[in-house]
Amino acid sequence: MLTEERQSQVIKLCQELIRIKSYSGEEGILAEKLGNVFKEMGFDDVFTDEYGNVVGHIKGKRPGKIILFDGHMDTVPVDEAQWTKEPFGGVIEDGRIYGRGATDMKGALSAMVCAAANFAKDTGRNFAGDIYVAGVVHEECFEGIASSNVSKKVKPDYVVIGEASECNLKRGQRGRAEIVVETYGKAAHSSNPQNGINAVYNMMKLLQKIRQIELTHHDFLGDGILELTDIKSSPYPGASVVPDYCKVTFDRRLLIGETKESVLKPIQDIILESEKEDPHFKAKAYYAVGEENCYTGNKIQGERFFPAWLFDEEEDFIRKAFQGLKDAGLNPSITHYSFCTNGSHYAGEANIKTIGFGPSKENLAHTVDEHIEIDQLLKATRGYYGIIKALLD
Repeated sequence: MLTEERQSQVIKLCQELIRIKSYSGEEGILAEKLGNVFKEMGFDDVFTDEYGNVVGHIKGKRPGKIILFDGHMDTVPVDEAQWTKEPFGGVIEDGRIYGRGATDMKGALSAMVCAAANFAKDTGRNFAGDIYVAGVVHEECFEGIASSNVSKKVKPDYVVIGEASECNLKRGQRGRAEIVVETYGKAAHSSNPQNGINAVYNMMKLLQKIRQIELTHHDFLGDGILELTDIKSSPYPGASVVPDYCKVTFDRRLLIGETKESVLKPIQDIILESEKEDPHFKAKAYYAVGEENCYTGNKIQGERFFPAWLFDEEEDFIRKAFQGLKDAGLNPSITHYSFCTNGSHYAGEANIKTIGFGPSKENLAHTVDEHIEIDQLLKATRGYYGIIKALLD
């Protein structure tokens, strides 16, 4: 199934993708490359949407289910001075391919493309269904926002997220939200603070109460998290002025069943209670909204709330995918992601049957001297082939 020629093919493709710098919003050259690769490898059609997602499609000869492989093209930036390897070199040393995106997630994207093309060739396209592989933009900024465009066009029955899982099968993840809390005061000279209302002091009181919020727990996914990640006051620098504004940001890790309303309500209730206690207290809480420029010239925007998702281990598609991996010679565990992925849209919002499976270790993403073991890359290529075979029977 995975001949020496095919092994060389996926290794070379991974190197080529790593050599193209593709920070979020700058994925255009990589998207063009990926589109050409789809065509060269015999995909039936290719399209690029307004955000710049590029999607390749292989049609089976018989009607059946649609499976979509989701791999994001964008990477986080690098500080090249810290790297001992060329971050965009795709150099191979000691059985590893080095470079930004090797783990997160150009290795997985390479394996997806090659596995789909290999399966189509081996079967002569005599399978039931359709295979799509999507190179997605802006995942590092907005998990699931760009992917929502792909799912609307493809309408998949199954989605495979290619984030690093060390070739284990993932059936869920915690979600995340970015919550902003603001307090408002009244500016005054700091030599006469009684004439003002210090927004930072109001924030301090509010934070004490927010830290007492009891968060939810899930036996499989773990604990919900509410952690302060930054704090700002205005004016800054203060220069003898009582601050009239203060803003904090919380990283909120979500569990299944938590909604935009249920997550924000405890904080809003504390604010209402504080306003009743003190007529000078004013505050509000809301979800951060991000906006970024796409390489296509369009803008992508989204509220930073990305829900959790989880499927039962006994669901038919989970069991089939697991068996497909076993049949491909792998010995996976069934676990969950500790971080957020594009699955927040597919499974968390659209309720599409979704799994995660990808090469390399989660903790190598975003690191200095990021790399992927070639053995993991080859295992993933076999694994994606096994998943296709199992789900498009």
